[in-house]
Amino acid sequence: MPADTTLQNVPSRGASRGRRLVIRAPRFSFANLVNDLHKLIRYRDLFYTLSVHRIKVRYKQSILGVSWAIIQPLAMVVILTVIFSLIVRMPSEGLPYALFAYVALLPWNYLSTSLTTSTNGLVSHAHLITKVYFPREIMPLTYVVASLFDFLIASTVVIALLIYYHVPLTLNILYVLPIMVILTMFIIAAALVLSAVQVRFRDVGVAVPVALQIWMFASPILYPLTAVPARLRSIYQLNPMAGIIESLRRVVLHGAAPDITVLSCSAIISVLLLVVSYGYFKRVESTMADVV
Repeated sequence: MPADTTLQNVPSRGASRGRRLVIRAPRFSFANLVNDLHKLIRYRDLFYTLSVHRIKVRYKQSILGVSWAIIQPLAMVVILTVIFSLIVRMPSEGLPYALFAYVALLPWNYLSTSLTTSTNGLVSHAHLITKVYFPREIMPLTYVVASLFDFLIASTVVIALLIYYHVPLTLNILYVLPIMVILTMFIIAAALVLSAVQVRFRDVGVAVPVALQIWMFASPILYPLTAVPARLRSIYQLNPMAGIIESLRRVVLHGAAPDITVLSCSAIISVLLLVVSYGYFKRVESTMADVV
């Protein structure tokens, strides 16, 4: 069951007594979280099927198909390069601005697309949620998987840009994997909270695109982290995307190891948010079918 259940004896019509199943929101505990994860694993076939379906639907009846995963960030980079390297001189750490911006836009697009689509994931599937039980977190997670697929496709352009600008790769490129794990944990945490709150307050779906626009300028995407005043940097780095984007630039473009202090801050925040958000999601899951 999606929540704690108890059996209680209650009066029934006539002389007989019946038993009624009472569903309550689960208490927050790590034992409950582990049980919920086991349930999610048991539904892995459904998770896989819906994730594949999500990817196919996104490009169904599209002439360019998955090419859109490359065209969208590439078009954005061209515009930013014209503005911030030809009109307004933005520092890019001695790198071509197109490469500098594209490496940052990839994880940002992964985040923004995941949150924009997953926020409405439960609401848009209300007909399914009210009819059959399955772990509800599967819905927002499938949108994250579809966005990750787009990210992987668009990442092929990075290789072409590195070759074109003669930027060598080092063994530090292996740090990309743990950085992406941290980013994915943070995205899942945000997606779970937003999709759960959207069920009760539909304002969230309207507010998310606006918040993402503001958040983009508060992250080192168009500018390097070094452009942030030193006195504000400790507060600025509380934004997990700051450490993630800066670390990706260091390992991919500079061939250096990431700043462990900055990346650790993003990792700790992402892990804590994931635990809390998953606990909150499972807490409100039992009433989703009633209010969706």
